Amino acid sequence: MTETGSTTGTGAPAPSDRNSLTVGPDGPMLLHDHHFVEQMAHFNRERIPERNVHAKGSGAFGTFEVTGDITHLTRAAVFRPGTRTEVLARFSTVAGELGSPDTWRDPRGFSLKFYTSEGNWDLVGNNTPVFFIRDSMKFPHFIRSQKRRGASGLRDNDMQWDFWTLNPESAHQVTWLMGDRGIPASWRTMNGYGSHTYMLEDGAGGKSWVKFHFISDQGVKSLTQEDANRIAGEDSDFHRRDLFEAIDRGDHPSWTLKVQVMPYEDARTYRLNPFDLTKVWPHADYPLQEVGRLTLDRNPDNHFAQIEQAAFEPSAIVPGIGFSPDKMLLGRVFAYADTHRHRIGANYQQLPVNRHRVEGAYTYQFDGPMAYDHAGDRSKYAPNSYGDPYSDATGPAPDGWEADGAMVRDAYTLREDDDDFGQAGILVREVFDDAARERFVGNVAGHLLGGVSEPILVKAFAYWSSVDAEIGKRIEEAVRAEQANDVAPHPTEPVTTV
Repeated sequence: MTETGSTTGTGAPAPSDRNSLTVGPDGPMLLHDHHFVEQMAHFNRERIPERNVHAKGSGAFGTFEVTGDITHLTRAAVFRPGTRTEVLARFSTVAGELGSPDTWRDPRGFSLKFYTSEGNWDLVGNNTPVFFIRDSMKFPHFIRSQKRRGASGLRDNDMQWDFWTLNPESAHQVTWLMGDRGIPASWRTMNGYGSHTYMLEDGAGGKSWVKFHFISDQGVKSLTQEDANRIAGEDSDFHRRDLFEAIDRGDHPSWTLKVQVMPYEDARTYRLNPFDLTKVWPHADYPLQEVGRLTLDRNPDNHFAQIEQAAFEPSAIVPGIGFSPDKMLLGRVFAYADTHRHRIGANYQQLPVNRHRVEGAYTYQFDGPMAYDHAGDRSKYAPNSYGDPYSDATGPAPDGWEADGAMVRDAYTLREDDDDFGQAGILVREVFDDAARERFVGNVAGHLLGGVSEPILVKAFAYWSSVDAEIGKRIEEAVRAEQANDVAPHPTEPVTTV
């Protein structure tokens, strides 16, 4: 700010922030009032496109501190004992738009950006250890089924159940969604999962497979459907407000990072495909091991700059952590970074919130719109004769895996326990108690009563009977009883959807 007032975008003193330039006090405005034109032109563009998925959310900064030792499994510097790393966390709903209520029934995004000494590592996950589909080719179709109809512009339960029942691999995730954990009481009281299978490599040829679990130190707490509906009408920013105010008063939430580790060779013969995102690894086979603690203790100074423009991407990887044959993960490696290039711009990685913390970094990315970093007159190509560094690795990739076979379009090869409904049935019968099962039946029946057509209702009953015969019977009986009584959702109460 100047001594006399505000400035224009170029730093010159602003003529006026209250009065436009006109011909006389009552005359027409003038096009050469450059400050007015700049103000309005920028105002017209100050909203970047919202995320197509995970639009509504917020986050905070904090620190990840290593408390366990897995250096025998990975050379990643972020996991060296005693290391402290700055982290940005963003929590979100999946299907809701930017202004949607925080308490709709929906999975929650749980995305982390670790500003490590070796570059940014982004872990992009959810509050569930599984997902609706196992092949990223289906992802646009799945998301569109959760959005709005072309004619009415309304979200539609009929579309959702049509997609789910025609893709039975969704059953495990939909069971999580319709259960108690489908609506977290707060972001602080939900777990976070990397969900995908990743690789750890130690730099000496040793490899293993890993799943990341962030266990809430506040405990897991959830909302009933009734409480969620009420809160949605009272405070649509309930979760965003809760996190900001908790950190502001010094109540810093934390999560303990634990990992499941599968020996590399186990993946060849394990009884279920370990790269299938619709499945979990039983803890009895691969128990949790503590690695560290994530604590969030700093709110953003500016939500737009540090949260809305934050770009999380599975392609942000560091030495010692690699990908796996998970088809959803491999599709996201491309898709997430590409959506940031569309939403924010080609140079989104240069924004302060996305910028790495590596001194002396040397990239062969140049120019493009809104380029801030520049390299002077150094070489723009490699190899070169001027001593400018470049990478020239050859041979097997240290974080790669072997593959062979014909090029096909097919599902994963089925293994002994690779069915679509088995783990969902275990969740209903062995994890839920009687009260949780009762709430589950009510949640599913209420959702099915929200405009699902008869042909798709029949498919939904069969879907749940495949998960568990008794649960399927109870859901069908609950729906038919309500239909017989001609009881529909009250028009003033939102029918929450994923």
